[in-house]
Amino acid sequence: MKIEHAALYVQDLEKAREFFTKFLGGTSNEIYHNKKTGFQSYFITFDDGARLEIMTKPGLKTADPNEPVTGYAHLAFSVGSKEEVDRLSKLLDESGYPVTNGPRTTGDGYYESVIASVEGFPIEITI
Repeated sequence: MKIEHAALYVQDLEKAREFFTKFLGGTSNEIYHNKKTGFQSYFITFDDGARLEIMTKPGLKTADPNEPVTGYAHLAFSVGSKEEVDRLSKLLDESGYPVTNGPRTTGDGYYESVIASVEGFPIEITI
């Protein structure tokens, strides 16, 4: 068994699409738009076959990423090396997606940084 995809609701669908394709190397499909409900989505596919569905619809409530709640906590992207973690973290920070933690080696041995990505949702960049 494998996870087929994960999904993320966002307010700004095009900005989210740009983030995941420009900075994290994903490839987007064409937009799906249900005109009856206003629901819209893209599937972003990454090199290893993992997929992320980004979605929006009218009436979404905005979550506060600084207030942890039960549910999924973050997405983690492996970039292959400590140098790439450092490089991408710096690029993201300079592009308006602040590093909120790291880069550092965690207590359980991961080298990572945490980025406040699209709409503040945490993304881990790791080896």
